[in-house]
Amino acid sequence: MMIQQVKVVKLSGNLNTNSTQEFREKVDEALKSETKILVIDCENVSFIDSSGLGALVLVFKMLKEVHSRMVICSINEQVRILFELTGMDKVFEIFPSQAAFNQSLLQKK
Repeated sequence: MMIQQVKVVKLSGNLNTNSTQEFREKVDEALKSETKILVIDCENVSFIDSSGLGALVLVFKMLKEVHSRMVICSINEQVRILFELTGMDKVFEIFPSQAAFNQSLLQKK
């Protein structure tokens, strides 16, 4: 039952001005159902710029308002540094991988 409430949005390439609209559409699609936790899988993301970061923050705030969680997993070193420089590593819940996140869910039961 809990598993249906987790939706995964897989991103790839760059999350920047050109792709934020597509990202928002993927998120909107994922949120059409009862989503308690939205997992943003960044395994195939090579780069995030300020507009990409802005889009993540917007989604984070939107989910917080409806009492849902946003989790980010599988970020590369460059993205991790961006999050650290902007302080977003303290705001976002970041897991090393989707498997690590799934494991944390199981441990909470």
